[in-house]
Amino acid sequence: MNRYIYYVALLFCSSNAFAETSIADVSTSLNTVWLMTASALVFLMQAGFALVEGGMARSKNAVNVIMKNYMDCCIGGVIFWFLGFGLMFGANQTGWFGTDLFMLSNGSHWDYSFLLFQMMFAATATTIVSGAMAERMRYSAYLIGACLITAFIYPVFGSWAWGAYSSGTGWLKELGFIDFAGSTVVHSIGGWCALAGIMILGPRLGRFGSDGSSRPIAGHNLSLVALGGFLLWFGWFGFNGGSTLVGDASIGKIILNTHLAACAGATGVAVFSWILNRPVLLTSTVNGSLGGLVAVTAGCATMDPQFAIVTGIIAGGVTLVGPTLLAKFRLDDVVDAVSVHGFCGAWGTLAAGLFYAGDLFNGQRVMIQALGIAVAFVWGFGLSWLMYTAIDKVIGLRASPLHEQRGLDYTEHAEIGYPEFQHQKLFNSENLASRGEL
Repeated sequence: MNRYIYYVALLFCSSNAFAETSIADVSTSLNTVWLMTASALVFLMQAGFALVEGGMARSKNAVNVIMKNYMDCCIGGVIFWFLGFGLMFGANQTGWFGTDLFMLSNGSHWDYSFLLFQMMFAATATTIVSGAMAERMRYSAYLIGACLITAFIYPVFGSWAWGAYSSGTGWLKELGFIDFAGSTVVHSIGGWCALAGIMILGPRLGRFGSDGSSRPIAGHNLSLVALGGFLLWFGWFGFNGGSTLVGDASIGKIILNTHLAACAGATGVAVFSWILNRPVLLTSTVNGSLGGLVAVTAGCATMDPQFAIVTGIIAGGVTLVGPTLLAKFRLDDVVDAVSVHGFCGAWGTLAAGLFYAGDLFNGQRVMIQALGIAVAFVWGFGLSWLMYTAIDKVIGLRASPLHEQRGLDYTEHAEIGYPEFQHQKLFNSENLASRGEL
């Protein structure tokens, strides 16, 4: 009898252990599927950036803009695997940077999933710079800068706010800094890098008059801008929702807040345009929704929906006023990346502290958020200024005036995006090249 009870107990315990193992395996599998789906959505944002930036540039530079978006993702992916991921998420005992996980090749299945997801975030931060500096920057100079942002500038700040994956933690994270999916870590860092770049690069030819007047240069295809805006919006559901890293019920509120903020951002543009007696432009409307998305990214998991709407509306106003402020200082941002990502990222990070659910307007939390915003600016802008200054002195940052006038598609890539409309330009460029004048 005792032996019978022993065998039944052993079978019962074994069955429970098997059930627990199976449940754990299923949970890991479902989380992995969700994270890979989110990674694919974030990757699709690269197409959104390419369309928005390509559409806002002139037709003679469309290929160049899209090539920059394409290649910063490709080269950046390899560099982030090689160096950036380790600096950002490696063991961080000092609080300043990671010290392992470089060239990850012996990790677990989940390690690889997490690496891929974070690789998409790195690509997003890097490509923000592309549109701001469009139409007058040398292709090789841009790629060098993109590599350095992916390898060092972005991951080191990320290690402060998000690190570490294995052991230790970042010093900002230890203080209680809130940036759920990267309003500051991803977007403001990208925006501050873009600000440094356009200051050193200078405005496009003809963008400002000698009297200081602003001369807007229209993009060549606003349909692409709208389509790109929709793709970015769609991809943002993975950007914010995937940052849970698990497929649990919290995703619903996160994605709802994400969507509401985007809607409110476009609404904010309409409201502030009416108040300021401005026309409601398509480009401004798309940027308003993107500004709302950027702003809510920090607090989408910790604020209630009504505050996601408030965050988005204010972000819409920021995207409308920001470009005017930059133009007063003769700073030429082709796609208004500094306003959408830098300014709105800073506002959204502050909003995450102001509108923290269950503990609104906590002064100490807001001060920590403000500290993180300031540190991000000093780090992102300061290092980018040094980086672009060095690139400019070593190989030259800006294309020649002749190349800028003729368009970077042909001068940098030997092809054009619209041959039906640019046949004469191609013919003239070939003649110049044959005479050694190009």
